[in-house]
Amino acid sequence: MAGFEGTSGRPAADGHAPPPDRHAPPDRRTGARSLLTLRTVVGQMFVLLLATVLLLTVGAVVLLLVMARQESVQEAGSRSLALAQGLAVSPGAAAAIESPNATALLQPLAEEARKGAHVDFVVYLNRQGTRLTHPLPDRIGKHTSTRMAPLLAGRTVVEEWNGTLGPQVRAYVPVERPDGTVAGAVGAGVTLASVRSAAAEQLPLVLGVAAVAVALTTGCAALLGRRLLRQTHGLGPAEITRMYEHHDAVLHSVREGVLIVDPDGRLVLANAEARRLLDLPPDAEGHAVAALDLPPGIAALLVSGREATDEPHHARERTLVVSQRPTQGRAGPAGRVATVRDTTELLAAFGRAEAVQRRLDVLYDAGVHIGTTLEVPRTAREIAETTVGRFADFVTVDLVEAVLRGEELPGTEGEVRRVCVAGIHDDPPLYPEGELIRLRPSTPQAQGLATGAPVLEADLANAPGWQAQSPQRARRIVDYGINSLITAPLSARGVLLGVASFWRTRASEPFDADDVALAEEVAARGAVSLDNARRYTREHTMAVTLQHSLMPRYLPVQDAVEVAYRYLPAQAGVGGDWFDVIPLPGARVALVVGDVVGHGLHAAATMGRLRTAVHNFSALDLPPDDILGHLDELVGRMDQERTAGDDGPDVTGATCLYAIYDPVGGECVLARAGHPPPVVVHPDGRVEFPDVPVSPPLGTGSGLPIETAVIPLPEGSRLVLYTDGLIESRGQDIDTGLARLRDAVSGRPELTPEETCQAVLTALPEHQQRDDVALLVARTRLLDPARIAEWRVPSDTAAVGPVRSECARRLQEWGLADITFTTELILSELITNAVRYATQPITVRLIHGTTLICEVFDGSSTSPHLRRATTTDEGGRGLFLVAQLADRWGTRYTARGKVIWTEQTLDGPAAPPGGPDLTDALLDQWNL
Repeated sequence: MAGFEGTSGRPAADGHAPPPDRHAPPDRRTGARSLLTLRTVVGQMFVLLLATVLLLTVGAVVLLLVMARQESVQEAGSRSLALAQGLAVSPGAAAAIESPNATALLQPLAEEARKGAHVDFVVYLNRQGTRLTHPLPDRIGKHTSTRMAPLLAGRTVVEEWNGTLGPQVRAYVPVERPDGTVAGAVGAGVTLASVRSAAAEQLPLVLGVAAVAVALTTGCAALLGRRLLRQTHGLGPAEITRMYEHHDAVLHSVREGVLIVDPDGRLVLANAEARRLLDLPPDAEGHAVAALDLPPGIAALLVSGREATDEPHHARERTLVVSQRPTQGRAGPAGRVATVRDTTELLAAFGRAEAVQRRLDVLYDAGVHIGTTLEVPRTAREIAETTVGRFADFVTVDLVEAVLRGEELPGTEGEVRRVCVAGIHDDPPLYPEGELIRLRPSTPQAQGLATGAPVLEADLANAPGWQAQSPQRARRIVDYGINSLITAPLSARGVLLGVASFWRTRASEPFDADDVALAEEVAARGAVSLDNARRYTREHTMAVTLQHSLMPRYLPVQDAVEVAYRYLPAQAGVGGDWFDVIPLPGARVALVVGDVVGHGLHAAATMGRLRTAVHNFSALDLPPDDILGHLDELVGRMDQERTAGDDGPDVTGATCLYAIYDPVGGECVLARAGHPPPVVVHPDGRVEFPDVPVSPPLGTGSGLPIETAVIPLPEGSRLVLYTDGLIESRGQDIDTGLARLRDAVSGRPELTPEETCQAVLTALPEHQQRDDVALLVARTRLLDPARIAEWRVPSDTAAVGPVRSECARRLQEWGLADITFTTELILSELITNAVRYATQPITVRLIHGTTLICEVFDGSSTSPHLRRATTTDEGGRGLFLVAQLADRWGTRYTARGKVIWTEQTLDGPAAPPGGPDLTDALLDQWNL
C-alpha cells in the first residue's frame, strides 16, 4: 500500500506547525494533490493505466492513418486508370494526337472528361513525351516526367507522384493506331487530398473513446486514493514500519541529547547522549526532574518549562547548550522536549579559528597596506599602523642609518635610528622617533640583528638582557604596563635593514610562539617594501645627482638677454627636462628648452647626451631648424645603437624648442619639435603665444621638414620657455594650463625674470608635480647703436687701408686703444681675404659688448680653413695669424653668403704686437 502526505493544521503559538492528528479526517485538497504523485502506489497505477490508454490510442490512430492512405491510393489509382483506358480506346484519339492541331482538338475533350470524371488532370502525350493537354496551360508543350519507354512498348503505367498539384496517383495508357502501333498516350491523375477515406472518418471516434478512457482512469485513481488516505491517515504501511524501525536507532545514535518531560515534571524519555552528558542513572525515566542530580541551571530550566534556544550552561567542565520546546497538540501527549549539545570542543576550536583569522587579517592588511609608497619613513610607519591595536599595543621600527640614505649596507650595525613609534596611547616611555640608539649585545634587538631570527621576551620584568640597554627607561616601561616583547629583524635579500619591535601591555595576553611566527611574517613583508624604498631612494639620489651634474651650473655672461630659470624635479622620479643658454657669435644667444620622455637614470642620461649635442651643433653656428634636424637623427640612432642583450628602456622620443635671439636687430628665430609654444610678454604687459610651426617630436622618424618662425622682440620683452610639466597634469587639459600660465604673466610688465619665474610657479597647482618642470625666462636687450660700427668694402685691395683706419678711429672712441694694433692686423687679414677670394657685398662690422666682435660679411659660401703653410707656399699664414691674435674665431653662413668673425676679450691685458710668442708661432709657420 502507498503512503500519503498528512494534513497540516494551524501553526502553534511558537510559529511551529503542530504534529498531524492521525484521528482527524484527511483534508480533501491535500489528498487530491497527493493522488498523482509517483511516490504513491495509486499514482504509479494511474500513470501505468494512463500510459496504456495513450499507447492504445496512438496505435489506433496510426493504423487508421495507414489504412486511410492505402484506401486513398487505391481509389485514386482505380479512377485514374478507368478514365485513361476509356480515353485511350475512344475513336479518333490516335488521329487527333498526330494531327497538326492536336492541342486545339484534344484540350476541350480532356477538360470535359476531367470535370465529368472528377479527376484532377487529363494529359495527352505524343510519342516524344510532350504534353498536348494539361489543366495548367503553361505546362502544355513541355516534356512529361513519366517514363515513355513502357508506354511506347504498349504497357500501362500506374504510379504515385508528387507533382505540380501535390501528392497524386496517375495512370498512363498507350493510344494505338488501327495497325496496333502506339501513336501516343493519355493519362489521368487524382490527388490524394481529393479522395475521402472511410478509415479517416473514424479518427474522431477513436480520439473520443481515448478521452473517455483517460477520464475513467483518473476518476478510479482518485476514488481509490481517497479511500486509502482515510484509512492510513496519510501514512502507508511502509512508512509506518520504517518510522518505528528507525526510531530507536536515530534517537540513541545522534550526538545530541534528547529529554522528554511530561506536564508533571517527570522524565519520560532520555536517549543515550543525554545520559552521557548529564550522567543520568539507568532508571532515570519516571523520576521527577528535580530529584535527579542535574546541574542547577539545567534542572531549573526543565522544571520551569519555559522555552529556550541554545542556552549555555556549565556542567562538570563542559559547556552545554540547551533548547526546550513544548509538545502540544492532538498528535501526542502534552509536555515538553529538551535537547542538550556539548559545545566545549566547538568553542575551543572556534577560539583557535578566530585567532587564526585575526592573524590572517593582519597578514592580508600587511600585504595590502605596507609598501604603498617608495618612501622609507612612510613604509616603516605602515608596518606599525598595520599591527597596532590588532596584534600589538605598541610598535617601534628601528633602521640602520644607511637605509635612510638609500646607501648600500656595510654589514651588521650596532647603531639604529628609531624611525617610527605607534601605539594605542601617545605617551609611551619608549625611545622617541629620530633617536639614535646604540644597541647593547644583550638586548633582543641586537640579538635579532646578529642572528637574523626573532626574539621573544614574554616577561619583560624578568628579562635582564633587555633591561641592560637602559635600566631607568626599562623600569619606566614596565611601570607603564608594557610586559611582553617580540623583536623581528627586517631582512630582505640577505641584508638586515633594521628591527621591528612589538610590545604588549598587561591588558593583553602575553606573546606566545604563534605570535612570533606572525611577527616574523609581517616583518618579512615589511622588509621587502623597505628594501624597495631604500633602493628607490638610492637610484633617485643617483639620478638627481646625475641630472644636476648635467644641468647648467651657471649662466654664461652675454649681452643679449637677462635670464632667470627654475627647475622642479618630479615627485615620482627624475625626468629628462632640461634648458640651456648658449652664447653665439655676433652677440647673439641661443635659448633651449627640451624634454626627454620618461623618468629615471636613462632619461637623465639621454638628456645629457642631447644637451651635449646641442652645444656641439650650436658651436657650428647652425640655424635652429638644422640643429633640430640633427637632434632628430641622433635620437633615432640611440635605439639602433643598443645591443641585443641591452634590456634598458627605449628612447621613446624627446621634444625641444630652440630659439636664437639677435640683440642687434631685435629678432628671434624659433623652431620647435613637439614642444609647447613659447610665451612672449611685451613691454606693455600684453601676452602673446606666437605662431611657431610645430614639427613632430624628435626620434619619431617622420621625415617631415622642420620650419622656423622669425618674430620681432622689442627691448624689454620677456620670452617664457617651459616644458609640458608646467601646463599639463592628469586633472586638467593643456588649454587650462596655458590659460593659467597666461594669467600668471599677463598685465605685469614690471616683473623681472626672477619675479616672473616666481609668479608662474606660484600659479602652478601642487598636484602638477608628477612631472618635471623646466622654466626659462629671458628679458631681451638691444645693443646701443653707438657701440656698433659698419662699413661697406669695395672689391679693391686699396680699400683695406681706409677701412682699417676707420676701425682704429672707432676703437679709440670706445676706449679700446690697447687692442687697436691687434684688431687692425685681424681686420687686414680678413678684409684682404674677402676682397681677393670672395664676392660682393663685402661688409665689415664691429660690435663693442662684453667682448670686441669683428665680423666680415661676403657673398661667398666658401669657408676658409686653418692649415700649416709649407716652405714654398706664398700664402696660408694670414688665417693662422688671426687665430693667434683672437680669442675665438669662426664662420657662419647666412642666406646671402657667410660671415667670418673673431672675438677679443676686453678685461685682460692686450698681447704686445710682435711679441716673442707670436714671433715663434710665425716662424713655426715658415718651418724655419
